Amino acid sequence: MSAPLTMRPVARESIMRIAPYVPGRSTAGANRKEYKLSSNENPLGPSPAARQAFIDAASSLEKYPDGGATALRDAVASTYGLKPDRIICGNGSDEILSMIAHAYLEEGDEAIFTEHAFLMYRIVTLAAGGTPVVVDEPDMQVDVDRILEAVTERTKVVFLANPNNPTGSYTPASEVKRLREGLPGNVLLVIDAAYAEYVRKNDYESGIELVATREDTIMTRTFSKIHALAGLRLGWAYAPANVIDALHRVRGPFNVNAPAIAAGVAALADRAHMERAVEHNNYWLPEVTRRVRELGFGVPDSVGNFVLIDFSTVPGGDAGEADDFLGARGCVLRRVAGYGLPQMLRMTIGDEEANEAVIAALAEYREGLAGA
Repeated sequence: MSAPLTMRPVARESIMRIAPYVPGRSTAGANRKEYKLSSNENPLGPSPAARQAFIDAASSLEKYPDGGATALRDAVASTYGLKPDRIICGNGSDEILSMIAHAYLEEGDEAIFTEHAFLMYRIVTLAAGGTPVVVDEPDMQVDVDRILEAVTERTKVVFLANPNNPTGSYTPASEVKRLREGLPGNVLLVIDAAYAEYVRKNDYESGIELVATREDTIMTRTFSKIHALAGLRLGWAYAPANVIDALHRVRGPFNVNAPAIAAGVAALADRAHMERAVEHNNYWLPEVTRRVRELGFGVPDSVGNFVLIDFSTVPGGDAGEADDFLGARGCVLRRVAGYGLPQMLRMTIGDEEANEAVIAALAEYREGLAGA
C-alpha cells in the first residue's frame, strides 16, 4: 500500500532551526567599477606558483586525488614544524568544523561559543543535533570566565575563534591556556585560527603549542585568507592522535580535490608572497583604522585583515543606509547584523584603490549627515 500523497520526509527539528549561512555580497549592482570588500579576501591574490600548480593539475582531472592529501599534510608539517600524522585536511576549515561537531556532539550535548563568533559554530552544532550555548562578549572581547561559567555536564565542545571574525579581537595565549586548564578533560577545545598569519601581537599564539601538549584541543586553519585560495575551499587542522582518528572516521573519501592540494603545496612554498600580503596588511590596517576614525566613526582595534565600522558613533548614522550609500558608489562591505552588530559594517582591507574609494565614500556619507 502506497503512502498518502500528503506525507513527505521531515528533517530533524534541530536542522530546521538552522538559519542558512549568508555570505557577504559579491556585488552591489552599482553601474560603475565595484570593490568587493565583504569577504576578507586577500587583495594580492594567490601566489603565482599556486595559480600555476592549479593549472597544471588540470592535465589529470580524470584521476582521483590522494585521499589522505599526503603531499599537503607533508607541506604543512614542514612549514610549521609539525607531525604529518597529526594533520587533517578539509574542503575549507568549515568542513573540519562540521567533522568535529559530528564526531563529538550527540542529541542533548552542548557546544559553547561567544555571541559575536563565526556563524558556522551554531550551524554545525545544530546540524549534529547538539545545543548551542552562547556566551556574552563584553565590549566584543572573549571573557574566559564567562565561558567557564557556562560549562555544564552536557558540554562537549567549546569553539574559540582566535582572532575572532567579525570583531577583529583576539584572546592572549595566557587566557587561552587558562581556558583550557579550566575546562573538563572530556571537553574538546576548538581553536579556530583562520586569521593567525595576520596577527602581530607578542602575547598571541595560534594554538599549535597547546595542541602539542594536550589530548583535548584542536586548532583549525585555512588557505582562504593569507594564501588567497578561497575559491578552492582548502583548510587543515592540527590535533592529537585520538582526535585525528575520530575525524578520519567521519571524513568523506577524497574530500580535498587534486587542484586544491597542488595549489596549497605551492602556496606554502612561496613564503615571499605570504610576507608581501602581511606587509600590505600591516600598512593598510592601521591606516584605514586611523582615517575612518578621523571621520568620526568608531573602529574597534583589529588584528585581522578587516575592520568594523560603527555608524552609531555619528549623529544620524545608520549601517543599513550607509551600506546602500556605499554600494551605490561601488563599495561592497559586509553587513553584520546576523552577528549581533546591527549598526556596524565590516570592511576587508583591500588594495590601495579600494581602500581609498571606501574612505572617500565614507567622507561623502559623513558630510551628508552633517548637512542634514
